[in-house]
Amino acid sequence: MVWKEEVNSNFENILEFRNVSKAFPRSQHPAISDISLSVKKGGIFGIIGTTGAGKSTLLRFANLLESPDTGNVFFEGKDISFLSGKELREHRSKVGMVFQQSHLVLNRKVFDNIALPLKAAGWTKEQIQRRVQELLKLIGLEEKIHSYPNQLSGGQKQRVGIARAIANHPRLLLCDEPTSALDPETTRSILSLLKSIHKKFGITIVIVTHEMEVVREICDSVAVVEKGKLIELGSAYSLFADPSQEITKKLTGAVLDHSIPEETLARTTGRILKVVLKDEVATEPILAKVIRATNYVPNILHSKIEYISGKPIGVFYLETERDESSTETIRSAFARYGAQVEEVYR
Repeated sequence: MVWKEEVNSNFENILEFRNVSKAFPRSQHPAISDISLSVKKGGIFGIIGTTGAGKSTLLRFANLLESPDTGNVFFEGKDISFLSGKELREHRSKVGMVFQQSHLVLNRKVFDNIALPLKAAGWTKEQIQRRVQELLKLIGLEEKIHSYPNQLSGGQKQRVGIARAIANHPRLLLCDEPTSALDPETTRSILSLLKSIHKKFGITIVIVTHEMEVVREICDSVAVVEKGKLIELGSAYSLFADPSQEITKKLTGAVLDHSIPEETLARTTGRILKVVLKDEVATEPILAKVIRATNYVPNILHSKIEYISGKPIGVFYLETERDESSTETIRSAFARYGAQVEEVYR
């Protein structure tokens, strides 16, 4: 069945995949298997998964660098699944792409690399000059305008790649593992640049990554893909705070690993409670309220607060007396105040 929709300037979803599938020869499983999901206009959407999960293939459906075998892809309410020729070129001018290795033309200077899509779109020399200088200022590389790619660091190359991707004022920016080859400090600077571009220009960003720190730092919503299938979908906060699938728990677990150090655990003699505080509850003095309500003062063994999409998740471990009665009293009090509590067994 072919879906037909009129383009609506008030569309909520800038990108939509409907039952898309794709198989490659000699692959053990389909690259993409009957995936349906929508990307809201103006957000930062992450696609995560292990190596070979199919996330990059799904991303490339958005600009038809890969085409689905079955299903349909919609951009701004229009079915783009079968575009070719001039229509395909026009569509790609609205969708920028940042690659893992920047993909700069090595024998062209920074100016010419950024100018490539503008020349293809027929901009005048004066327009190109102004736009390239604008972009170089945005990425903080004005002094590199006449440098060649091999004279740049990895982070600088990626900045130039980002500038080239947004040169033509796209409405959607695709990022395929844009920080995987970078050190942590450079990664943070690239994420900061992407967030700045998103805020300044209102560009919708879809980012493929296996780095959970990237998801935690930049994404609003996230899709988890495994062996070509959509496993889980939701806000970045919900996927870290309440992952429902084992693969999601494995992917996000390293970021929110708040287990008790073995040295601390060896010194305990009582019962141990793990307390998780989410959303507004994480900012309230829950422990003080519990102490006042129960007259018990548990021993704090370990605690930490993380922020996902600017929202807190608090996790701490308490040691209580060995008797079941006092432990249950404390557990019930935490639950009344909105915390999640479970006993940790050695």
